[in-house]
Amino acid sequence: MLYFKLARLREDVPALLKLAAPLLVGQLAVISFGVLDTAMTARYSAADLAALAMASAIYISIYVGLTGVISALAPIAGQLFGAKRHDEIGEEVRQAIWLAFGLTILGCLILVNADHLLAISRVNPEIESKARLYLNILALGLPASMGMRVLMALHNAVSRPAVITVVQLVGLGLKFPLNLLFIYGGFGIEGMGGPGCAVATVLINWFWLTITMSFVLIDRFYKPFAIFSRFSKPDWHRIWTLLKLGTPIGFSYLIEVTSFTFMSLFIARLGTTALAGHQIIANMGTVMYMVPLSLSIATMTLVSQSIGADQPERAEEIGWSSVFFTTMLCVCIGIGVWIFKLNLLDLYNPPAEVKVFSVPLFLFIAFYQVFDALQVTAAFILRAYRIAFWPMLIYAGSLWGVGLGGGYLMGFNVFGNTPAFLQGASGFWAGNSISLGLAACLLLYLFRRTAARFEKTHPPVQV
Repeated sequence: MLYFKLARLREDVPALLKLAAPLLVGQLAVISFGVLDTAMTARYSAADLAALAMASAIYISIYVGLTGVISALAPIAGQLFGAKRHDEIGEEVRQAIWLAFGLTILGCLILVNADHLLAISRVNPEIESKARLYLNILALGLPASMGMRVLMALHNAVSRPAVITVVQLVGLGLKFPLNLLFIYGGFGIEGMGGPGCAVATVLINWFWLTITMSFVLIDRFYKPFAIFSRFSKPDWHRIWTLLKLGTPIGFSYLIEVTSFTFMSLFIARLGTTALAGHQIIANMGTVMYMVPLSLSIATMTLVSQSIGADQPERAEEIGWSSVFFTTMLCVCIGIGVWIFKLNLLDLYNPPAEVKVFSVPLFLFIAFYQVFDALQVTAAFILRAYRIAFWPMLIYAGSLWGVGLGGGYLMGFNVFGNTPAFLQGASGFWAGNSISLGLAACLLLYLFRRTAARFEKTHPPVQV
């Protein structure tokens, strides 16, 4: 059986890459926003970089939690697309828009009232004030971000990620000059430092939504879906279906990201140098994570479409092919990062003390990639099967309990017996790495059980 699955790699990998390539380019374009923000703010001041680290960690936690709920549209629409029930896709999109509207209100309220979250880091008032301004500005762009996530889920479900990628690349081209303008000032505009990054991001978010919405309205490909052909009132049954799948997905995203968020907030207690070094390493790790994430999204699309087409065995084969290929690819990436760690660090041009602090942390982002690849691939495959509740519990126990809890104990040497090389920021990164390995094992086991049960209850259609 294993030989048969590996033999399908020749067919499955090209299909995965065809979808994942534009997704990866688009994801890297978005992540480049963070890279530009980090690099350009680092040249402005260490205080602004520390404020950016705090504020971006909080914002990303809120953002991915909310957009995770909306991402439930992708497997639902993907199954409908595989079943050729195109007329129902438009209604699902309209209900997802209603859901996004409600979640936007919730997100904005949190962003403009983040004082308690900022207080956890115990930084000086100047850094806290800059971080608060950053979050308040980003609240203005949240409606556009949520609307864009609905459209992204639609395009992923119908195998058209390249549309979103083109729009994201155009936005990336705008990011650098807008950052220059609002961080450093010019043309009569006073420089804002770190919060200037948020202004640039908000402007681009609204640009993205406007362009993508226009394309959906004009292009003939979307006409069978009849997305905006009529107005739909909230359909609480469909919204509830989205919530049942999307809420645990959102919480899973929230758990995954907040494990890093609280790492940042706790590491902030170690000083500005530690926080700045951690921000650079975390940013680099996020860029690397885009490879397995893009492949996982592509996998979810193909698996959900196979499920919708009543091909359960094919769905499982695609899943295992992706697990194997994605893991091997990330092993190679991790080795490359370790070899070229100093060259990569030079790209950020941090102060000398920050650079010295950052080098030991490369060990973790270089070699935990295999665990990260395994867990994210398995999680997205399970979402294609509309399984999200048990993965949420797995994430909570592993990432919060083992990762963050264990990292806190090691990082701050709570029991007084932690080895020196695992104290400080290294302890938090070690705890996170162990937690990802645990999550990967449990999620892969759940995928195996789910696929076997699904094939028994959903026999393939005989052609």
